[in-house]
Amino acid sequence: MGVFSSIKEKLLGKSAAEKAAEEAAAKAKAAASTGQAQAAKAQAAAMAAAMASQAVSAAKAKAEPVDVEAILEAAVKAKGQKLNWRTSIVDLLKALDIDSSLAARKELAAELKYKGSDADGSAEKNIWLHKEVMKALAENGGKIPADLLK
Repeated sequence: MGVFSSIKEKLLGKSAAEKAAEEAAAKAKAAASTGQAQAAKAQAAAMAAAMASQAVSAAKAKAEPVDVEAILEAAVKAKGQKLNWRTSIVDLLKALDIDSSLAARKELAAELKYKGSDADGSAEKNIWLHKEVMKALAENGGKIPADLLK
């Protein structure tokens, strides 16, 4: 799982499609141990479940957006540390108990297709990462404060 997927899962939860795919994979693996015919049936059922879950995901996307600000504020409060998740990608990751190391931020930058200067840990890159994470969360059903989407 990528860094952004971890962020998205912690803030927005898993989509119905992701849950269905995980369940289908588990069923297919179990069926494979009992015979190939059953595995083929399980794969067919998994495909049907995945298609159905896409419809559920589309309906869920129209549902009420998830209040990312409230979730992050609660996470920071629970940590008992002063974390400025509103401007710092490192603090945002720490608030969610996600690796905030340089390597993790490099991975996140690659996932989000960073094209700027490749200076390790640069302020420019970290600011860009934070803004892109906020935009991507908004695109995936997160309610983000307007001032963080500028």
